[in-house]
Amino acid sequence: MAKERRSLNGKVVAITGGARGIGKVTATALVRKGCRVAIGDLDLALTEQTAAELGGGTIAVSLDVTDRSSFVSFLDEAERQLGPLDVIVNNAGIMPITAFDAEADDSIRRQLDINVYGVLVGMQLALKRMRPRGSGHIVNIASSAGKVAVPNIATYCATKHAVVGCSEAVRAELRGSGVEVSCVMPVPVNTALAHGLAYQRGVKLVEPEDVANEIVDALEVPRFDVYVPRSLKASVVLSSLMPRRAREAFGRFMGVDKVMTEADLGARRDYEERAAHSKADAGSEAEPAAAQRDAV
Repeated sequence: MAKERRSLNGKVVAITGGARGIGKVTATALVRKGCRVAIGDLDLALTEQTAAELGGGTIAVSLDVTDRSSFVSFLDEAERQLGPLDVIVNNAGIMPITAFDAEADDSIRRQLDINVYGVLVGMQLALKRMRPRGSGHIVNIASSAGKVAVPNIATYCATKHAVVGCSEAVRAELRGSGVEVSCVMPVPVNTALAHGLAYQRGVKLVEPEDVANEIVDALEVPRFDVYVPRSLKASVVLSSLMPRRAREAFGRFMGVDKVMTEADLGARRDYEERAAHSKADAGSEAEPAAAQRDAV
């Protein structure tokens, strides 16, 4: 029997990295559902512009996801203007491409700060608000790279595996609490983060709208595993049942090993430079700050 869909009308939603990309498109979809949305980003001017475009009372707040006090201020302001927090979407993230043994220490630290610490802090702060009320929904944007190994983004894979694993553990802790957790695992999404990737037979782009639609669906009919596209789940499950050598051969057959190793770094130059020069304690995909907005 199909589960009854929950109404999102009037729900208060906070979205990190919300000025553009997946965050902006998700905010758009939720505003259309009647949600009251707060978007946070390092680039306040762009965030304010995005909020004005979205309408529906959307508010813009400066946010550095790697600074706990900044995150507290973001959620405080969201609740002050919109009401008690119902949903948080931890979306901010960056993805530099490099061979692991050539990766700079700054790149490793920046990804850990933004992709992992920023998500964990967002979860903790949201739970302090949601758990006493016995309701709420945490949405963490991970990646298909949180389920598989992809050469040339080893650190990124590590961060997304961390997000998947932490989301699983927190979900178990929250059993019976009334607070839901969803972990979103898309293939590469058509944002700046995916520029120049070498797409293979088993790796296709999805649009930010595809991710946003699945997030909305997971809020209306709660579920933990949110694969984008949904057909990805079959590949992940099938691969997990294979012996290692067969699993690795299957990955090569699907071209997973070539997506990053054969990426067009020239086409990625602008993104890579902006990500590299984003603050190590900030991480937006920078103008100078914007990679916090694109998480895949």
